[in-house]
Amino acid sequence: MKEIEILQKLAEADPEDKKHIIRLERHFEHKGHLCMVFENLSINLREVLKKFGRDIGINIIAVRQYALQMFLGLTLLKKCEILHADLKPDNVLVNEKRNQLKIADLGSAMSADDNDVTDALVSRFYRAPEIMLGIKHDYAIDMWSIGCTLFELYTGKICFTGSTNNQMLKGILECRGKIPNRMLKRSEFWPQHFEPDGTFLSQELDNVTRREVVRRMNITRTVPAKELKARLFASSKGLSPADAKELNLFADLLDKCLAVDPVRRITPTDALKHPFISRPGPVPPHNIR
Repeated sequence: MKEIEILQKLAEADPEDKKHIIRLERHFEHKGHLCMVFENLSINLREVLKKFGRDIGINIIAVRQYALQMFLGLTLLKKCEILHADLKPDNVLVNEKRNQLKIADLGSAMSADDNDVTDALVSRFYRAPEIMLGIKHDYAIDMWSIGCTLFELYTGKICFTGSTNNQMLKGILECRGKIPNRMLKRSEFWPQHFEPDGTFLSQELDNVTRREVVRRMNITRTVPAKELKARLFASSKGLSPADAKELNLFADLLDKCLAVDPVRRITPTDALKHPFISRPGPVPPHNIR
């Protein structure tokens, strides 16, 4: 099975188990079903948020430590030429002390050269814009998913939402600004969402008739909007100057993780060098809010 082969390849490339990818301990068949036994981790990040940070998120020290560990996981995936392709809080497991995590659920993982165009890859709220536009994807899709996950960890709220790819793109455009023309020229599915002049076609339900209508939106901003940073600060109250400085660094990191153009998106190696990550900080305590 592909997932087992990928897990074994990752384990062989990380013999000291320092890159925060789940370990497969054994596998067997039972009554015609393949069973996989993994190391025991007690909770996933979705459950951490529900238990300790519902609607308000967890503290920035914990977010930094989790980000560091997820970026280390991405470096191993890239070294092994693997895309996870379904990163989200549900698929990141945490130990009982909540100070160590492992990237898990590699059922959607694939070789980096297995990049057939599809607009349904990755869970929708964590899906990179290049997937929705029909551009051949690469390692950058996992970094987008991590960026969405980190925003959610800190704020307790999902970064981008939408019931369709079209409405997901609308939210991304409103927060991150115009999609570069060079991306649209490379995309297969742009006619579903844009006019030739770049006007966005928002496919919405009319509040009265409940029928689908198309609303034309001219997004002209070519630089990332400040809304992402504003949303982070809106979820933080009573910040000291030191806390505000820390949050500014986090906002800058997220800005780079969520660059609309995958060519400009930060790499895992560079993310580990970012001042939000590279500066020393304590391991998050048991109380992570």
